[in-house]
Amino acid sequence: MTTAAWQPLIEGMLEAVWIVDPIRLRIIGANRAAETLLGVAPGGLDGRATIDLAATPEDLCFWEDVAAGLSDHILSETLLRRDDATTVPVERRVSRVTLTAGSSVYVVGIRDQTHQRRVETELETLIAELRATLESTADGILVVDMASGIRGYNQRFADMWGLPSDLLTKRDDAAVFGWMAQSVLNVEAYSVRLSAIMRAPLLEASDVIVLRSGRVLERVTLPQYARGRPIGRVYSFRDITRRLADEARLQLAAKVFGASLDAIFVTGPDFRIVSVNPSCERMTGFTADDLLGQVPRTLLFDRFNEQLTQQLETRLQAEGVWEGEIWHRHKDGRSMPCQVAMVRVADDAGNAIHYIGFFKDLSETVAAKQRIEELAYNDVLTGLPNRLLLAERIQFSLSLAQRDGTSFAILFLDLDRFKQINDSLGHMFGDRVLVQVAERIKACLRHADTASRLGGDEFVLLLHNTDARGAEITARRLLDALARPFSLDEMAFTLSCSIGIALFPDDGRTMDDLIKNADSAMYHVKERGRSDFRFYQRQMNVDLLSRMKLDHAMRMALDNDGFRLHFQPQVDLKDGTIFGAEALLRWHDAELGDVSPGQFIPVAEETGLIVRIGHWVLHEAIAQAARWHADGLPLAMAINVSALQFRQSDFTESVARALADSGLPPHMLELELTESILIQDADDVLKRLEALARLGVMLSIDDFGTGYSSLSYLKRFPLHRLKIDRSFITELPHESDAAIVTAIVNLARSLKLRVIAEGVETDLQREFLLAAGCQEFQGFLCSPALPADAFRELVTEIGWTRQRGQYGLFPHG
Repeated sequence: MTTAAWQPLIEGMLEAVWIVDPIRLRIIGANRAAETLLGVAPGGLDGRATIDLAATPEDLCFWEDVAAGLSDHILSETLLRRDDATTVPVERRVSRVTLTAGSSVYVVGIRDQTHQRRVETELETLIAELRATLESTADGILVVDMASGIRGYNQRFADMWGLPSDLLTKRDDAAVFGWMAQSVLNVEAYSVRLSAIMRAPLLEASDVIVLRSGRVLERVTLPQYARGRPIGRVYSFRDITRRLADEARLQLAAKVFGASLDAIFVTGPDFRIVSVNPSCERMTGFTADDLLGQVPRTLLFDRFNEQLTQQLETRLQAEGVWEGEIWHRHKDGRSMPCQVAMVRVADDAGNAIHYIGFFKDLSETVAAKQRIEELAYNDVLTGLPNRLLLAERIQFSLSLAQRDGTSFAILFLDLDRFKQINDSLGHMFGDRVLVQVAERIKACLRHADTASRLGGDEFVLLLHNTDARGAEITARRLLDALARPFSLDEMAFTLSCSIGIALFPDDGRTMDDLIKNADSAMYHVKERGRSDFRFYQRQMNVDLLSRMKLDHAMRMALDNDGFRLHFQPQVDLKDGTIFGAEALLRWHDAELGDVSPGQFIPVAEETGLIVRIGHWVLHEAIAQAARWHADGLPLAMAINVSALQFRQSDFTESVARALADSGLPPHMLELELTESILIQDADDVLKRLEALARLGVMLSIDDFGTGYSSLSYLKRFPLHRLKIDRSFITELPHESDAAIVTAIVNLARSLKLRVIAEGVETDLQREFLLAAGCQEFQGFLCSPALPADAFRELVTEIGWTRQRGQYGLFPHG
């Protein structure tokens, strides 16, 4: 790459950049930022030696390390010499970049650190000034960082809080803060306020703190800044005990506690209010004039203790402090919970001169607790009871029904195909739909009933004190309500649901059994077309357990080589010779015996295990065909492919690997696909089929005529053969079946596709197919599916054919 090619790239960078020749250590390219940094004219750095710009002896050694190639990447700080002989501090990164074999350059990135050094110097000055201020002020000062770590304090602070000398020498921040917390009168309020201050880095505040010793401190809180950003906080403490003791200066003290977020009132020794702060006025709705001369019970009371005021006065006189959670009155007649602390302020002789009361409105705290309870018992999205609250109500219904000999119903409701809404319109839209669904469900129930959302689109309904008739009426009402059109964002759409019903006590005597059985009944509705309801029947659980057992047994068989392949001959209709085989899966289980594919294949497709099974069949069948081919028996191998297996992203690669591992020629493999595979996402299917065709694999349509046939895919897709389903062969030469078979054969002929018929069992069927133009067949007329060894013996006995071209056959042997 030439220097001119580098220039547009490095000119786009914000930092200064040199391109350095690794041999001569001379600059062969530099951007304008580098020229500006060093004060040279455009192009003035070209050809300059890097050591000419070094300003320190260490820098000369640095470039020697670079030349020696000690590292491909070097990061350092240094001084560079400008053209005017001044120096500039920089951070420098040298990276070796290889261009072509044997060719490389050094890319030097440079960042100016002049401003950073200046700021660091200013910061050091500010820190020194802060240290001097800490010891010169008459107030107690505590400085903390953003994490509340103590950065400094003065002796006045230690004296005010009575910190022990051994605690001062330990530098144990947690112990210092713990001492302070235990020294205040209202520990909880102090901790909550301190936490609020720490959560707001920019907060400026003033608070009044009452210590257990009776001392009252004014705390002024200010954020500490550096470079325009908060780096900590400064607490200034001033002892205002005497100020509060002096009646004449009470108004001045009011300015201090006036900034408090807590309501504060001050009384004389006779417990009559002499001052209140603005927070007290704001919180109670009373003005200062309304409260002056009143007693605390004007503001505070206990709903359950009419003697509170008298007890409070007695406690203050005896102990000097009282705190608790009671109620405060608002001028408009409302009453709200609050937390109160009161302290006695005494003179030097120990006589009470004032009482100070602090209280904080707990309305938000109580509301938060209620909200927490709602979140604990209700679904966040719909507001319906969640599983926990549902469990409590079902337990209540169970107890009531057992006591009274009554019944109740559990309905398990699941929205049909709701995933399509989430996938197409997004989860936010789907959540809004669920809210409307919840409203419609609630409208279908009585006040005594409960609708609960378990999650997703699943709802469980508790119908209290009802029978089968009542449950059916409610289920029909729900189906009708949810079938009505929905409208959101000017979009109209419809939904349906499937409902399973379980009744106590016939269908279960515990909550888990009732919900499980209702779910099982709902599952059967899904299996039978959706949008309906069904009562639980015991056979449902038997079927479910049977499917689970079958699934487990299949997984064990797959892991322990329990499956086997049998092969059914594919025969030329004209000469009766075998040209290929279809691989068919067989399974014998030690406990279940011989299990029909019609039993276990649907379960495997439902659970997704069909993908692993199909992978095993593909590799085993191809390997067997390769062994026959190596033994001089080149028979084509046909393999059924499930829709789920075909849609796997690595299916084509899996086929290619199996062919490569076995050495089987690709044209000797035929994959049989159902019509349902071909009509879903036709563009993606076409890409996959074309990729398989490029491998040389043959492709056919299995069970042709039983699905949603489309001439368009027959024309577009690279197919080679149609297989006529056995349902059309069984009654041949019955007129209607004969017409269908003839039409399929003629269609295939016009599209230049070969035709094979499956399930051929009689000579009459074979003769009709031959006359109709069908080329091939398989079925019991020749042989059922056989193990590999028996199949080979059959081929040897009947005869086999070699392939000529794609499908031209001729007898041999």
